[in-house]
Amino acid sequence: MLRPGLIAVLAFVASPALAHSHHHRHASAGNNVTVQAANCDNAKFLADQKRFASGELRDDVPETVCGTAGQVLRSKTTRSGLHGYFYLTLSGGAGGSIEIVSDLDEMKAPAWPWVKTGDTVQVTGRYYYDSASRQGIDWTHHGSSRKWPFPGSVTVNGTVYQ
Repeated sequence: MLRPGLIAVLAFVASPALAHSHHHRHASAGNNVTVQAANCDNAKFLADQKRFASGELRDDVPETVCGTAGQVLRSKTTRSGLHGYFYLTLSGGAGGSIEIVSDLDEMKAPAWPWVKTGDTVQVTGRYYYDSASRQGIDWTHHGSSRKWPFPGSVTVNGTVYQ
């Protein structure tokens, strides 16, 4: 259940073009970051969002969130490849949305878009927060690297894309 005090901190992301212009901060061993199993944890996400906004949290963190797909945008090629974008409205009455960025070159998925408005979605990926208007969840694909050691995925109506 979402705590009412945290609902107000969920800000809307302004533009998908901002998603890849941010400065990535990476989770480090000193953060004691653990990846939630494939269970949705919107309350953790909202708490982390509040911690970012206050300056308490500075490194990107893994998140698993769920809700309903909102606006689905066309794919776009950025300096790091072809990406698909959509907004996820969090379940549980949070009333806000967060931009989801999927690296289509890395994912094992059909041609974009494979999500549509109204779909039930769960996302595991890297949450970045540069400001209230520059934040989102990316690294939603199966791979990991030294820069981000946690694999991600997007589950749409029970179908897993990674």
